[in-house]
Amino acid sequence: GGSGEVFGSRDAVKNHLQLHLARKPREEFAVMFLDAQNRLIDLRVMFQGTLTQTAVYPREIVGEALRLGAAAVILAHNHPSGTVQPSRADEALTQTIKAALALIDVRVLDHVIVAPGQALSMAERGLL
Repeated sequence: GGSGEVFGSRDAVKNHLQLHLARKPREEFAVMFLDAQNRLIDLRVMFQGTLTQTAVYPREIVGEALRLGAAAVILAHNHPSGTVQPSRADEALTQTIKAALALIDVRVLDHVIVAPGQALSMAERGLL
């Protein structure tokens, strides 16, 4: 269930996601579902993959956002390789999910990539 925690800063989000995802041995794709006040409704690991690849289905994220009544989401996944550089695929996927969620008026606030000891915000890098 949601903690109702408000994530006012990118650092708070990064720390939260590092805690949950950074040390996983395989790639996991998680979504933080937020309400209109940016309070956390739920953090869900939506998809799990192999060491290097995860199949992500935007329609499942859309369905969950509708079910939870989310106003915004923060996407996140880990790179078990240890580098947090976004791949071309990460960038393309972000845009696809963003477009799908726009149809139901849910904003994508960020896509955070985590690895042990580090986290990268795609919004901070201007990649959103």
